[in-house]
Amino acid sequence: MTGTFEYDKDADGIVTVTMNMSGPVNAMNDEYEQLMGDAVSKLEAEEGLKGVVLASAKKVFFAGGDLNSLLAVGPEDAERFFQSAEQIKSQLRRLEKLPVPVVAAINGAALGGGFEICLACNHRIAWDDRSVQIGLPEVSLGLLPGGGGVVRMVNLLGLEAASPFLLEGKKVSPDQALSAGLIHATVDSADELVPAAKAWLKDNPDEHTQPWDQKGHKIPGGNASSPKLAQFMVGAPTMLSQKTRGLMPAPVEILDVAVNAARLDFDTALTVESRGLTKLALTPEAKNMITTFFFQLNRINSGASRPKDVPRKQVKKLGILGAGMMGQGIAYVSAKAGMDVVLKDISVEAAEKGKAYSETLLDKAIKRGRSTEDKKQALLDRIHPTASNDDLAGCDLIIEAVFENIELKNKILRETESQLADGGVWGSNTSTLPITQLAEASEKPDNFIGIHFFSPVDKMPLVEIIRGDKTSDETLALAFDYTQQIKKTPIVVNDSLGFFTSRTFGTYLDEGARLVHEGLHPLRVDNLGKAVGFPVGPLTVHDEVSQELTRKANETWAEMGVTDQWGDGSIMREMIDFLVVQNGRGGRHHNGGYFDYNEAGKTLWPGLLDRFHKADHNIPDQDIKDRLLFRQVIETLKCLQTGVLRTVADGNIGSIMGIGAPAHTGGYLQFINTYGLQRFADRCAELEAAYGERFSCPQIVQDKISADETFA
Repeated sequence: MTGTFEYDKDADGIVTVTMNMSGPVNAMNDEYEQLMGDAVSKLEAEEGLKGVVLASAKKVFFAGGDLNSLLAVGPEDAERFFQSAEQIKSQLRRLEKLPVPVVAAINGAALGGGFEICLACNHRIAWDDRSVQIGLPEVSLGLLPGGGGVVRMVNLLGLEAASPFLLEGKKVSPDQALSAGLIHATVDSADELVPAAKAWLKDNPDEHTQPWDQKGHKIPGGNASSPKLAQFMVGAPTMLSQKTRGLMPAPVEILDVAVNAARLDFDTALTVESRGLTKLALTPEAKNMITTFFFQLNRINSGASRPKDVPRKQVKKLGILGAGMMGQGIAYVSAKAGMDVVLKDISVEAAEKGKAYSETLLDKAIKRGRSTEDKKQALLDRIHPTASNDDLAGCDLIIEAVFENIELKNKILRETESQLADGGVWGSNTSTLPITQLAEASEKPDNFIGIHFFSPVDKMPLVEIIRGDKTSDETLALAFDYTQQIKKTPIVVNDSLGFFTSRTFGTYLDEGARLVHEGLHPLRVDNLGKAVGFPVGPLTVHDEVSQELTRKANETWAEMGVTDQWGDGSIMREMIDFLVVQNGRGGRHHNGGYFDYNEAGKTLWPGLLDRFHKADHNIPDQDIKDRLLFRQVIETLKCLQTGVLRTVADGNIGSIMGIGAPAHTGGYLQFINTYGLQRFADRCAELEAAYGERFSCPQIVQDKISADETFA
């Protein structure tokens, strides 16, 4: 153990304990338990002690729990894990029961365990800087705040006010934390933190008893039996059930612990919290979410898929061709990131209409207090609507965002490619068309790449970057850097019709259509899609993306000579012919699709039942759910097996952030790990025998089983 908790006592009797653990960040691990235990013991024995400042030598105040250790926890480790949680709590209880006040000097992010340490201090001061975030995001990893966070937050804020921080993992800036009552003060520079903490200690020598340890303490808003909380207590479980669909154990466990914190005495509630954390740490959902949302997401964001030897480069001038739904969204996020954006369409009026989208978003942000008129005007000034190719001169990057028509894309490429700056990159925002084939029309195919955005661009966090056969490392690096510049997460895949996300998502739509075609009631199909954990059912989502788009894509593929590249698409073609060609139903915004739409909502189109429904046709619910899920998992495996997917991390993050894979799975490849590879192969065999060869388990699974490996 090489880390330290530096211990410095000044002439006024104030001890500053500066956490400086051996790793890159301070974290709750075995070293922390030893260091914190030693520090608390020394403070308890310190003569002439007048106060304590808890500070950090790292840029991040404290990073939270050791997630590597959490991943390794198995049933045989449960008691040891529980006792470790109790030990951490015991040390923090001793810290907050010192006969002198303790101040947390928060110089960087204090999330999870880091903020739980702060909550055990009598006074909390934070540097008011955008690098500082405060909160308890454990729920996003399938866990609960297990260092006293649930219990202290309920006692500090009350059950209802604490809920967004506990159940949603809400993270806030220092000024927001101050308004919410999470901290007591802010300072303008990190250098002011310790002096401000010491000044407060000198002015408040008797403020050493926490609110919950004071005689007569009452939880804000009332305890669990308070009539004031009756509505919340009745409504919260129902709302959670609707949100999690019974698939996410963490929010349910957090609510249970929080209610107990409002019902039991403080120390008993802490023990209940430790039991809750131990229970969650053993769940496959927690292991899935930790693996993907922490380790794999960090790997992607740190540039694992970016060419290593290419210097980083910023896009300063961006050209966008097409000011429709996708182009206007790309313009907004790019201008927001500080780029000069040339938004080109066939007329200035069309381009101006695209720019107006940014104005609408900014007006909404101002109304919610998230922006100002000055910021709005500055962003709008960076978007330049035009109908002239000449205005694209000198662009570092041009992104084409027009219809999925190869002739149209080739035409505008030839007309505008020469406007790129030296070393400039051409990106196609296509969702399906092969990049290598599109690049054939380019004079510099090495500077051509796919940059696939998801709709709505301002909300969706992912960009899928597609490398063509001739795409250079420099081009890939620029596309990667641009994606991070606009604060999106980039995954990098190799070329294929539909790449990774579109072809995998397409199997969800296809299987939904097949189930309806077989005779199952469409509402049952859609509802069971949601029961698996998808945001919406396959029929609803196909209406949203539009059957007309599917028809046009099939038409374009046929023109390119591509048919049924991934399997038998005959059922989907029959469904599209029935809906779109025969009945003029191209989707929600094209006269309706599977559903009819009006101001009151949506209703099933009767023609669907008349044509397909068979009242006597029935298969088990579990088979329907597995068919909708396994089709996409199998397609993901095929993408990995054939090299379309370059890494497991890209597959997991891409499936969740891009196409709505259920979060509790950790993504389609991580799902197999906790489902069990052999069990997965066996279930594929059952589905294949019952429903067809599209459920045949890809060879890569058997290869992993033989090598005793998982997908990592």
